[in-house]
Amino acid sequence: MSTVSVAELERLMRAALARSGASPAMAEATARALAAAETEGLASHGASRIPQYCGHVKNGRANGAAMPVVARDAKAACLVDAKGGLAFEACGLAVQEAIRRAKEFGVAFVSVTNSNHFGVAAWHLEPIAEAGLVGLAFGNSPAAMPAWGGRRALFGTNPIAAVFPRRDAPPLVIDVSLSAVARGKIMVAAREGKTIPEGWAVDKEGRPTSDAKAALEGSMLPAGGVKGAMLALVVELLACALSGAAFGFESDSFFSEQGKATRIGQGFLAIDPGALAGREVFLERVEALVAAMLEDPEVRLPGARRLAQREKARQNGVTVPDDLLSRIRALAGEAPGG
Repeated sequence: MSTVSVAELERLMRAALARSGASPAMAEATARALAAAETEGLASHGASRIPQYCGHVKNGRANGAAMPVVARDAKAACLVDAKGGLAFEACGLAVQEAIRRAKEFGVAFVSVTNSNHFGVAAWHLEPIAEAGLVGLAFGNSPAAMPAWGGRRALFGTNPIAAVFPRRDAPPLVIDVSLSAVARGKIMVAAREGKTIPEGWAVDKEGRPTSDAKAALEGSMLPAGGVKGAMLALVVELLACALSGAAFGFESDSFFSEQGKATRIGQGFLAIDPGALAGREVFLERVEALVAAMLEDPEVRLPGARRLAQREKARQNGVTVPDDLLSRIRALAGEAPGG
């Protein structure tokens, strides 16, 4: 493992993306998001995605020249077309539209279509919380989980995130994947030759497995059994039926550098507390619930660990596997060691 500064890692990732064909704006937005994931200890959604993203751009699975646009506009709702590019610019546009519209109408829903992997779902919600709004984010992904009772991978792992601003404190941040574990964690385990706990996935024959590589060839298991499978169905419909994006089973795996354009979807909901019971009432209610939660000394507020990890990483840098760092340097056109 090597320790690098956040700024240096972000620079390398930006250079690798640009050299692979991503526009400067796309490379910047993507590298910034992945670096943020690394600072929060979310390696499965950080630098490990760079070879994948670069391959998508090089091989036409993602359009490196794409410029996202608002394709349909209906006041408190709109549709952002990512134009087949990497997701982060399009999601940034969607979030800004959601904030602007929620402040005007009290609530706003923005769909993103023709998109790609959008990384850590909660990361996109930070500007919503900073604006004093409640935010929700969700997205689908290539097929990884079967419908309940089935064997064929049909739904993505389909993350859901939510953010709730607080008075004079960091927001509550909830971010969950609807599979028993994020698929990216299995990807990291497979790359590092590690086993995974049983209950995370099944192999291509539908048998429980602790082999990470066999799991990637098989299917993820939903969190909470049938309940997780039903929630994955809800996200699939919200992210795709409303936006016109591709369902999970209509897209090739994220982890293949070649294949058809991903074309998945995301959705962002922003709510102005002032439009309902009022901002002060909302903040008081949030703090009352937080206080009740913290009466139990074992309770940890959602988002607190990530925030602490972020501050530590900004001071001390982040650790990246040597082989991954070497590959990123090569993609950036730099010799090993910088």
